[in-house]
Amino acid sequence: MLRWYVVHTKPRGEETALFHLRRQDFEAYLPCHLKKRVHARRTDWVPSPLFPNYMFVAMDKDHARWRSIRGTIGVKGLVCNGDQPLPVPEGIVEAIRAQENGNGYVDFHRDEVFNKGERVEIAKGPFAETCGIFECVDSKDRVIVLLSLLGREVRTRVRTDWVQAAA
Repeated sequence: MLRWYVVHTKPRGEETALFHLRRQDFEAYLPCHLKKRVHARRTDWVPSPLFPNYMFVAMDKDHARWRSIRGTIGVKGLVCNGDQPLPVPEGIVEAIRAQENGNGYVDFHRDEVFNKGERVEIAKGPFAETCGIFECVDSKDRVIVLLSLLGREVRTRVRTDWVQAAA
């Protein structure tokens, strides 16, 4: 029976392990996401493993030559219980794959849950407990909210997880 197992890779060796496992005809899966990287005042979104130093391989443990995985370039070993590989619970890998976007990256960012013009409350930060009007999503982790400050509407950029529906 084909099941998914966890492969422990060497540091930054996920791509190498993926390449060599596929060359050995194993079905290997390395879930990746876009990670925000800030360097020298420049922000980039770079592909990064969802679980650093870990990936998945599908195999029938009773018929596959799974011991050869330990000697694969880029691999430290399999996650085992004693001397037997430990299978991933059913549905976990499928649930991760279901979260992938069209580019093949796992996309966990929150969908736009507020409509333009909707009343929201800022729950954290310097404007905590202040109500405003939701305007738009600015980036993956920021939204723009119109706040009434000093007698006028001020556009304020706040973290997405700080905003909640107004009571």
